[in-house]
Amino acid sequence: MSFTDLFDSGEHRRNLGHFAAIANMATVDGELNAEEIKLLKRFAVKLDIDETEYVDIVENARRYPINPPNNSEKRLERLHDLFRMIFVDHTIDDHERFLIEKYAIGLGFSAERAKQLIERSIQIFQGGIDFDDYLYLLDKK
Repeated sequence: MSFTDLFDSGEHRRNLGHFAAIANMATVDGELNAEEIKLLKRFAVKLDIDETEYVDIVENARRYPINPPNNSEKRLERLHDLFRMIFVDHTIDDHERFLIEKYAIGLGFSAERAKQLIERSIQIFQGGIDFDDYLYLLDKK
């Protein structure tokens, strides 16, 4: 196995874990609705998740560990993806907030930084923005 194969394999494992986190957020309030399925399918394509992996992850999301990227911008992108799934119904409930805090810490943010990011992200997501704007607004005072 070449070094490149090892990297690709590690990246794919991170993508599987991230997709599982997204799927877990989507199913936290019960059955998937049409908007959640549509967004999950888009994330599956983005993260190179095949149909077999997609079905297994949606049915068993908790079996996949969070495997955070080393890059802080990539971690923020993953947090952004989770917020997109949470806000597909334009609201965040207590259980979703609890899970997003756990995921933010799992992505490598300190508990204090996770709370700051989540508070600011909730404010930002009330209007729905793209990732570049999200990055800009997250650090704006």
